[in-house]
Amino acid sequence: MTRPRIIALAVVALLALLLVATRGFGLWRTHDDGLTLYGNVDIRSVDLGFRVSGRIAAMPVEEGASVKAGQVLAALDPRPIGDKVAAAEAQIGLAEADLARRRNGNRPQDIAQARAQLAQQQANLAKAREDYDRRKSLIATGAISQAVFDQTAAALKAAQAQTDAAAQALSLQQAGARKEDVAASEAQLRNARAQADSTKTDLRDAVLRAPSDGTILTRAREPGAIVQPGETVFTLTIDRPVRVRAYVAEPDLGRIAPGMKVQVKTDDGHAWQGTIGYISPAAEFTPKTVETANLRTDLVYRLRIIVTDANAGLRQGQPVTISVPGARPAQGR
Repeated sequence: MTRPRIIALAVVALLALLLVATRGFGLWRTHDDGLTLYGNVDIRSVDLGFRVSGRIAAMPVEEGASVKAGQVLAALDPRPIGDKVAAAEAQIGLAEADLARRRNGNRPQDIAQARAQLAQQQANLAKAREDYDRRKSLIATGAISQAVFDQTAAALKAAQAQTDAAAQALSLQQAGARKEDVAASEAQLRNARAQADSTKTDLRDAVLRAPSDGTILTRAREPGAIVQPGETVFTLTIDRPVRVRAYVAEPDLGRIAPGMKVQVKTDDGHAWQGTIGYISPAAEFTPKTVETANLRTDLVYRLRIIVTDANAGLRQGQPVTISVPGARPAQGR
């Protein structure tokens, strides 16, 4: 082989190496298969309990049961609260009667009775005045003693005072209740109604209902137990929406965005469609439960994926693989 031929072959080989190393001097682009992430289905649970205290009378659901929103999970003995409701309604009746009495004023019979008492006191006053006038002339002649005359004057003053009191009593009967008394009775009625509403709310809260569709994870108490307000009776896992928690490495953060479509796969090969709903603005260190391709500690960003067509095959806490086919190409590709 001649020397020029050897040189030509060497140049061709060098050019081939440069084309491979530089991807055709930037003109060639390798195919990007998207981005693969790893995560777990979020466990979303809520502890359920009664707002009021009491004895559990019934718990018709067991652990593992699927329940619908509004379904009865447990109930307290309603009798103690029912007695309070009855007492509160009785107080409403008393307050209504008192308010009606004040608004309607006094009965004609009460006014007539007060007028008769005034007439009686006026008659007593007239007699006491006659005795005083008659004995006043006798005291000068010495026909009666000073002590007797003083008693007569005192009796006149007493009769006058009793007459004035009877007149005021008649005036009160005719005027009826004051505006302030009516307002006080109205306030007492409102308070009685509020107390009744509160006890009725307690009676409704003696029944524990599921706040949403889900599965009973834990049954913490049993019928007959005395529970306090807020004490956990059931733990409910929320079925919908199904959310997947995943992490993306910092170099790949720019490849994804909220709203991107993804595919969520389980180890048994089943797949569901989802959407990236949230990307955390704060970086975290790789959690121990997160699988990454290189298994090295690095900064990652948490993201939430909403699975749109989830069914019973996708269970809470299950590890999944997330494919992002629409991910932007990685830098340098």
